[in-house]
Parts: sequence; structure tokens; C-alpha cells
Amino acid sequence: MEILNNVWTAITSPNIQLINIISIPISLIEIILNMYLFLSIMNLSSTRKQRIIYVLVIWLIGIFTMLVIPQPFNIFINYFIAIALQYIIFSNPFLKSITSSVSALIIYNLIGILILNPFITIFKIDSNQLYSIPIYRLCYIFVIYIICILSIILLRKKNWDFQFSDNIDRKNKIIIIANSLFGILAIIMESITLFYYVDTLPIIITFFSFISFFVYFAISFYSLTRVFKLITATQKLESAEEYNRSLRILHDNVRAFKHDFDNIVTTIGGYIKTNDMEGLKIYYNELEDDCQRVNNLYLLNPEIINNDGIYNLLTKKYQEADAKDIKFNMTFLLDLSTLHMKIYEFARILGILLDNAIEASSECDEKIINLEFRNDQSNSRQIILVENTYKDKNIDTDKIYDKGFSSKENHTGLGLWEVRKLVKKNNNVNLHTSKTDKYFSQQLEIYY
Repeated sequence: MEILNNVWTAITSPNIQLINIISIPISLIEIILNMYLFLSIMNLSSTRKQRIIYVLVIWLIGIFTMLVIPQPFNIFINYFIAIALQYIIFSNPFLKSITSSVSALIIYNLIGILILNPFITIFKIDSNQLYSIPIYRLCYIFVIYIICILSIILLRKKNWDFQFSDNIDRKNKIIIIANSLFGILAIIMESITLFYYVDTLPIIITFFSFISFFVYFAISFYSLTRVFKLITATQKLESAEEYNRSLRILHDNVRAFKHDFDNIVTTIGGYIKTNDMEGLKIYYNELEDDCQRVNNLYLLNPEIINNDGIYNLLTKKYQEADAKDIKFNMTFLLDLSTLHMKIYEFARILGILLDNAIEASSECDEKIINLEFRNDQSNSRQIILVENTYKDKNIDTDKIYDKGFSSKENHTGLGLWEVRKLVKKNNNVNLHTSKTDKYFSQQLEIYY
């Protein structure tokens, strides 16, 4: 009986030491709930390993900051660390990740703001008692956790489908990130105000504060989703315009091919009748070039190249090569939705490699670029091969990645240096450079 009395006394009287002890397991639960909250808001993908690593890392950092930084300031430092780690560990699109993370933090803090003053009023305590008496602290946290769990269940049942893309211009990215950071700052200031002045604030003020914040963030989130939908629609429209342009070119080529079909057959027949096999081989090779061009145009299809950004990039580079009379051969056997690399970084690398290939091949008598996308399942990797004819046979395949190296005048030599940086940034990506007498090759390998 005496033990029970001692326990009851410990949890019903101010006991900062006990508060600090129970904060350790409580913080673990809070991290888990917050993680599932931000994953549920926008259906972010995750693996069990990623979730375990995230929880353990944040938990250890939280224990460290709790010991060296006073409350509530340590909590807000943890918030910024959590946002950074969410993006790093889960490897989801940056804007979608940061928006989901900030939204989760806002929801969690809004719940705390909503119930703080009513809780203190109902139990007839002040803020010091709430944060120093374990039983009140546990009850307050328990209510927050129950509401968070209900929010997670609701979000999962709704199965939200937000079309967030990282493939937007720098100005819009800055606006979105700044909006998110100021949202966190507003929550921090409101939470600190309540922490110090909750005893003197009437419930009605707290309630209207919650409502104003909730409406503001709801409108901001709605506006953000509308912006992304507009960006996505614009990208799809650009893809449709490029596809229509490709279809017109393809249609003109097919019409011309059909118009010349009788002449083609008659010419082939002439070579066969005279048994001129050498002449037939030459004619067939020239005919095959035209057929390959039609086939390349057919591959420039958003249903085959199933990413709007990459589709627009390839279409633009194909047109640049065609304008310089470069034979652009393409093989596309890869589902870009399964690409095991951030699409933004992949697009930068691909764009630089194609720019270099176009420039190098345009100087040759035989202007050829071969581009191949394929999935190598036997080695668990995705391969993108860019090879082109080139003039400078003495080019050093090691030095080309040095900063400032360029064999051309008025060139910065930063392109392949940037590529090397992006490759090193991803531990599952390799880039192999090789050359033959005819082709200079760059093979990008993405392992999974």
C-alpha cells in the first residue's frame, strides 16, 4: 500500500525528474505518430527499413536536444531536423515531402493549441502544473495522441491524391518553401505565446486563435494543391503540343513514304532483276535510315516515354539534333515511373549528356547519336546509354570531368563536372565513359 501511495504522490506532485524520464518513451510514440501523419497526408511511399531508421535517428536527436536545450525551444529545433531527415531518408519528391512534413507539424500543433486551454480550465491547473506534474502531462499528451490517431485513420480512408511535382521553376519552388517555413515560424510563435501566457488567456481567445490558424493553413494548403495542379496541367499541355508536332512530322513522313512506295518497290525490283546485290545493299541502307527516322518519331510518344518532363526534354533534343542533320536513333524499353533516382537529377544528367552528344556529333562527317533506355533485370539496374560520333579521338575520358575542363573555346567546362557531382550524390548510380574509333559512349547505370 505504501508503494502505491509513493507512486501516486510521485505522479500527482511536481516532479521534473520523472517528467524527463517519461519524456523519453513518450517522445518515441510522438515521433511514430508524426511520421505516420506526414506519410498519410499525401500517400508518401516508405519501406519498413526507412521508417525504423527515421524513428531511431529522430528519437536519439530528440533525447540529445532535450538534455542540452530548454523547452519548448528544443522541440522546434527537432522540427527542422525532422523535415530535413524526412526528405533524406524517405527519398520522396522534395516539394511533396516538405509540404507533407510541414502539414503534419501544423496539424499536430493545432491539436495542441485547441485542447491546451480547455484542458487547463477543466482540471483547474496552471501551465506550470501541466508541465511539471506527471499525471496531468500524461493525460494531456494522451488526448493529443488519440486525436492524431483519428486524424491518421481519416487521412488513410480518404486516400488523398495530390499531384505534386519537383519539375517546376526556381521562383515557384522558393515561394513554396518560404510559405512552408513561415508557416512553421507562425506555429512556433503561437506555441511559445501559449506556453508562457496560457494562464491569462480566456478560452474564447484560444479557440478563435485555433480557428484562424486552421482556416489560414487550410486555404494555404488548398491554394498550394491548385498551384501544383496548374503546373501539372501546363506540363501535360506542353507534352501534348510536342506530341502533336511529332505526329504531324510522322504523318508527313508516312504520306511521303506511301507516295514513294511504288517507286521504292520498282527500284528494289530493278536491283534484283540485274542481280546488283551491292547496289541493293547501298539502297537498302539508305532506305533503312528513313525507316529508322519514322520509327524514332513513333517512339516520341508520351505513352511510351511516360514522364512529361523527360518526354519534353527528349523531344526538344531530338528536334535540335534533326535541325543539325544528326541521325538520332532511339530505343526506349524503360518504365520511367519505376526510375530509382530523383527525376530532377536524372533530367539534369540526361540533358547535359545529350547536349554534349549533339555538339560533338555535329562536327563529324557522319553525324550519329544512339540513345538507349532499358531495364537490365539480371543485374538489377536501369541503363541509359548515350553514344555519339566524335572528332577529337585524343580526348581524355578521365579529365573531362574536371571542373573547368573543355576542349572548346568559350565553354565553361562545368557540364560533366556537374554530372559527376550528381552521380556521386546517389550511391546507387554509376556513370561509365568509354570510346571506340567511331563512338564516344556514356552509360548511366541506376541500381535497385
